[in-house]
Amino acid sequence: MSEPTAQPKTVLLRRGEVHSPADPFATAMVVERGQVAWVGSEGAADAFSDGVDEVVDLDGALVTPAFTDAHVHTTATGLALTGLDLSDASSLEAALARVREFAAARPDDRVLLGHGWDAARWPGARPPTRAELDEVTGGRPLYLSRIDVHSAVVTTALLDMTSLGRVEGPLTADAHHAVRATALGAITPAQRTDAQRAALARAASLGIGTVHECAGPDISSEDDFTGLLRLAAEGPGPRVVGYWAEQAEEGVAKARELGAIGAAGDLFVDGALGSHTACLHQPYADAGHTGTAYLDAAAVAAHVTACTEAGLQAGFHAIGDAAVTTVVEGVRAAAEKLGLVRIRAARHRVEHAEMLTPDTVTAFADLGLTASVQPAFDALWGGEDGMYAQRLGVERARTLNPFAALLRAGVPLAFGSDSPVTPLDPWGTVRAAALHRTPEHRVSVRAAFTAHTRGGWRAVGRDDAGILVPGAPADYAVWRTGELVVQAPDDRVARWSTDPRSGTPGLPDLAPGRDLPVCLRTVVGGRTVFVRPGE
Repeated sequence: MSEPTAQPKTVLLRRGEVHSPADPFATAMVVERGQVAWVGSEGAADAFSDGVDEVVDLDGALVTPAFTDAHVHTTATGLALTGLDLSDASSLEAALARVREFAAARPDDRVLLGHGWDAARWPGARPPTRAELDEVTGGRPLYLSRIDVHSAVVTTALLDMTSLGRVEGPLTADAHHAVRATALGAITPAQRTDAQRAALARAASLGIGTVHECAGPDISSEDDFTGLLRLAAEGPGPRVVGYWAEQAEEGVAKARELGAIGAAGDLFVDGALGSHTACLHQPYADAGHTGTAYLDAAAVAAHVTACTEAGLQAGFHAIGDAAVTTVVEGVRAAAEKLGLVRIRAARHRVEHAEMLTPDTVTAFADLGLTASVQPAFDALWGGEDGMYAQRLGVERARTLNPFAALLRAGVPLAFGSDSPVTPLDPWGTVRAAALHRTPEHRVSVRAAFTAHTRGGWRAVGRDDAGILVPGAPADYAVWRTGELVVQAPDDRVARWSTDPRSGTPGLPDLAPGRDLPVCLRTVVGGRTVFVRPGE
């Protein structure tokens, strides 16, 4: 875990609303030596006013723990922010026009990079052909990843930089990994650093204090990963927790060498639903196959065993129900060898875990697996007319992302974005979980907020952080927000309550139609990493 090195100030924040379980009615907080030192009422804050370096008048603003985004691809996020983003392109023709404009505006780029196209939402549902991309780029190398980043379309010139030959159609699996490695390998170190800075700055501006970087040899590169950890350590910004997704003994050694806290993250058991590469028990509704399996249960068991014995977290990317079953079977086999207590203590992770059954939910709880999930996926692809329903049919689609069932079973949840697949947007993520398109999967705003703050810390083995109580790390954000509500303690459904008898600290009203909070300041370890201009 990387952290800035400058010494933090001692700060008194007062005249606001402080979201703290230590005092549900707190209006002030003192931060000292990078930790929360005191939380309490405005009247008691006077005793601290002469012994601090800075006094911040909150003027009624809300103070909460900073968010943790538990699944980020930082460089790819920065490249999407600074490059070609097609996530809002309304048609194939609109996407091609924007590729043409982008190519004309970037004459010096060795490889043109873009992201975010989603043909499933376009009239005709057809991705661009290689010939069309060759024409709009003038024959230059181009890599365009689909929104789920599990397939891509490319130009002939980029294919010619690989050993793949003139393959047609969207590239998946090993072919996609090959073209992605070639495209990203063309980025200069300066471009990469600029992209990482842009991503971390965007995170800080949204009240995100920590990101979990999910890297690996099929996703980025060792230089990319270690460069990001160095960048985060050298200056003020969000913390970066690094995972390196490489298998078994080799993966354990490489994770340690690179400074990762786990051989985890996007260690692919399967692909993604949008690209028809998630591994299913039953065939896709719109394709005559069951997707792609990259690992079997024996490989999962070997990896979990190696990581547990080395004292590292293991983790896997698993989306389809067959892939999730593979993970459960593998982790169970490791538990039979090493003992369930050791497996549970390691807090191994499963990324995405979209297609769960009651049996696999129970298995997650039994094995102590953390579900690192992305509620924005449901907001983007759920519903009876969404991509999930197109790929799986309406009935299967309704079972996806069962957050309430996971909470009821006692499965730890850590929320994230999988950025750039969906944008960095923490309050939007909380809202998506509370307003899940399938009502029985909804959770309360309070539970969703906890999963996006404390849940990310618990996922890396820290139970003392992600809350504003004395002794906790001073990672917090200050928000301009509308009405605060006190929510009832029932986490099984989304509800908004103004009953103060629950004693639950207030959170913003995220009901439909309400504006999301605006971040005014973000602080990490007592160091200010973002202040909104004019504040």
